[in-house]
Amino acid sequence: MTAAAPRIEAVPAAPGGAPHVPVLLDQVLALTAPEPGDRVVDCTFGAGGHAAALAARVGPTGELTGIDRDPEAARHFEALMAHMPCPARLVRADFATGLQDLASAGAKTDVILMDLGLSSMQVDTAERGFSYSRQAPLDMRMDPALEVTAADLVNEASEQDLTRWFREYGEERYAKQIARAIVRRRDEQPITTTGDLVEVIRGAVPTPALFAGGHPAKRVFQALRIEVNDELGILERALPEAFDMLSPGGRLAVISFQSLEDRMVKRFMRDRTRGCICPPDMPVCGCGQQPEGRMVTPKAVKAITAEVAANPRAHSARLRVIRKADA
Repeated sequence: MTAAAPRIEAVPAAPGGAPHVPVLLDQVLALTAPEPGDRVVDCTFGAGGHAAALAARVGPTGELTGIDRDPEAARHFEALMAHMPCPARLVRADFATGLQDLASAGAKTDVILMDLGLSSMQVDTAERGFSYSRQAPLDMRMDPALEVTAADLVNEASEQDLTRWFREYGEERYAKQIARAIVRRRDEQPITTTGDLVEVIRGAVPTPALFAGGHPAKRVFQALRIEVNDELGILERALPEAFDMLSPGGRLAVISFQSLEDRMVKRFMRDRTRGCICPPDMPVCGCGQQPEGRMVTPKAVKAITAEVAANPRAHSARLRVIRKADA
């Protein structure tokens, strides 16, 4: 039997923006199961697509808190407030800091969502420098208040650091060659635009690699974006904060778009659902460790073909959900 196509809803954008289509929306709603009166935190508010759908589920007796470090999120939040069915607020911070601040204030919540990676409002705004397919300043800051841009890294970091970032964060096969080419080019003139960097990358990788595995700059751009915004460090700090903030029976959902994030999320959730850790040959458990939760998704949930056709950005999305143990 063919699975029914998911409901792909475009959320009206803030003035001047394009409509926003949230990824894996039906799956998030089904697996987190928000109910009327629930308190919900959307850690990566972005253009508000997931937040609007979650708010509709919790209704006027519920509560929504959005977190986002990008000032553009405030425009989308204000645009949605006129139609928000529940009390709502937006916290301007990266989501690790935002969760920490909420926890310090004693907040507890029933559903937490993290939609990692780039938001549509970031990648679709050419001048922010996230896209390798558009000519723009080499920026990549999710928060424009950050001091270091991608251009700073490319023009000032050592060849060793560049190689490490491209290899670890981008899983780039030709990391060393690209880093060496960047250093040679910047000795002649600074690399200041996305087009400059793409040109260097194209000249550094073997010709067959230019026509295999997608755009040759994809992995380098990902690596620089992760380093500029400390994405993995923030995720590592945020996961335990989020889980601890859940009420008994609360659900934490994470959508990741690349393997480094997904492995981190998978490892965290596995550790929280693990029981006894005594050696297998021990006749009686001596550690007393009990699972802190259970996996709602035994495997990562992916978008079905119909959603990918309607929204190509869903192609690499992976959703994992954990439920905190009842009291």
